[in-house]
Amino acid sequence: MKIGHHPLDLAALRRIAREAPPLELEPASLLALRAGYDAVERIVKSGRPAYGINTGFGRLSQTRIPVEELEALQTNIVLSHAAGTGTLLDDAVVRLILALKIFALATGHSGVRPLLVERLLELYNGGMYPCIPAKGSVGASGDLAPLAHLSLALLGIGDVRVKGKRMPAREAIKAPLKLAPKEGLALLNGTQVSTALALIGLFAAEDVFAAAVAAGSLSLDAAAGSDTPFDSRIHALRGQAGQQLVARFYADLVADSEIRRSHLENDARVQDPYSLRCQPQVMGACLDQMRHAARIFEIEAAAVTDNPLVFAENDEILSGGNFHAEPIALASDVLALAIAEVGALSERRIALLIDSTLSGLPPFLVEHGGVNSGFMVPQVTAAALASENKSLAHPASVDSLPTSANQEDHVAMATFAARRLSDMASNSAGIVAIELLAAAQGIDFRAPLKTSPKLQEIHSLIRSRVAFYDHDRYFAPDITAIQALIESGAFHRFTPGLAFSV
Repeated sequence: MKIGHHPLDLAALRRIAREAPPLELEPASLLALRAGYDAVERIVKSGRPAYGINTGFGRLSQTRIPVEELEALQTNIVLSHAAGTGTLLDDAVVRLILALKIFALATGHSGVRPLLVERLLELYNGGMYPCIPAKGSVGASGDLAPLAHLSLALLGIGDVRVKGKRMPAREAIKAPLKLAPKEGLALLNGTQVSTALALIGLFAAEDVFAAAVAAGSLSLDAAAGSDTPFDSRIHALRGQAGQQLVARFYADLVADSEIRRSHLENDARVQDPYSLRCQPQVMGACLDQMRHAARIFEIEAAAVTDNPLVFAENDEILSGGNFHAEPIALASDVLALAIAEVGALSERRIALLIDSTLSGLPPFLVEHGGVNSGFMVPQVTAAALASENKSLAHPASVDSLPTSANQEDHVAMATFAARRLSDMASNSAGIVAIELLAAAQGIDFRAPLKTSPKLQEIHSLIRSRVAFYDHDRYFAPDITAIQALIESGAFHRFTPGLAFSV
C-alpha cells in the first residue's frame, strides 16, 4: 500500500489497523520532504530565530539555542517528554499511529529528512512496534508523551514489541538515528495518537452497530413483535437520513417471517415497547452521529498537525495550533454517546425477552425454571456493562486543565476521549452478544414456526458457535464466542451499506 501523497480512506486505515499491509512511500512525497528539509537548513544557516528549530519550547521559546546544541535540543525534547504511564497501547493502535505519522511528515510541511520517514517505515514494515504507555496526553501541543515514546525507538532507547515479544529498542534497531533540526519537535507534535485511538474505536463501533441491527431484528421476531414501525412511509415523514436507512434494513431482515404472520393472526397487541418499536429512530440517530464522527476522523487522518509548519516555497515558518485535537475530542464524545445508546437499547431488549409477560416466552428463556436460571444473570451482566458505558460517556472535551505553566491554557483531552471508545465498544459488544444468544433462544422456542429467511441465517450463525440452552451450563464462554463473532465483523454481511470502512 502506497502512502504519503494521497489521503488514506477509512477502509485503508481499517486495513492498516487490522491486517498490517506493507507500506511504501509514494515518490512524490520524497520531493516534498527534501524541499521542506532544505528550507529548514536554510533557516538554520541564516541564523534567524524559528520556534523549535533554534529556540526552546513552550514557555522557553524566547531562549536561543546555539548551532552546536541543536541536535541535543531535539534529542532532549524526546527524552524529557517520554513521561507516559499506564498500560501499553496494543499493536494495532501503534501500527496506525506509525502510518498516520508517516503520512503527516511526508507532506513536507514538518521540515524533516526523508531518512526520518524511511526509519518510521522500517519500524512499521518490520513489525517493530514502540512500547507506548496509554496515558499522559491532554491532546494539545500534540500527543506529546505518547509520541515521545514512539520516537524513542528511533534513537535506540526504550522498548519495542516484535511479534508480541518485548525487547530493548537497541537490540531491534540496526542504526539509531541522530535527529536533525526540527525533527524531535516534528515527531512529538501532532494528533496521531488520539486520531488512531478514535479510528480504532470507530471500527469497533461499526462492528457492534451491524450486530445490534441483526440482534434487534432477531429479538423483534423472537418476541413476536410488529414490523409496522419499519414502514418507510413513517420515516419519510420525519426525513432523518439515518433513520430511513436503518428502517429499510430492519424491514428487510424480518420480511417473510412465519412468526410475524402468526402474530398478525393471533395477537391483539397494537404497539410494542420502545426498545422494539423505536429501533429505527434510536439506531438511525446513532448512525448519523457515527457518520459525522467518521468524517472528522478521516479528515484528521490526512491532516498536518505539526507546529510550527514549514512552507518551503518561501522559507516561511508559521506557528499555529493545528496540534490542538479539539475536532477529535468532540467527535469522540459524540461517538461515545452513540456507542452507549446502542448498548443501552440492546440491554432493554434482553430484559424484554426474559420477561414472559412481555415476550410470551418461558421465563428467563429456559424450561424448568427454578432448577434452571437461564438468562437471568446474563441480563444482569448486560445491565452492568450498559451502566459502565453511561459513566464512560461523560464528555471528555469539556474537562480542560491548563498545562506548561499556563502557556497551554486550554487543552482538548482528546486522547482520553478517543481511548475510552474501545472499552465502550467492547462493553456494547458484550451486551449485543448476550442479546443475540437470548434472541436465538427465543426463536427456538417459537418452533415449529420459522423466522424470516435472513434471520434464519443469523440464527444459524449463532448456533454454529453456541448450542440451544436446554439446561443451565457454564455461560461465559458462550458470550465470549459470540462477542468474538461481533468483533470480527461477521454481521456486516447482513447490513451491507451501513458501514463506512468495510
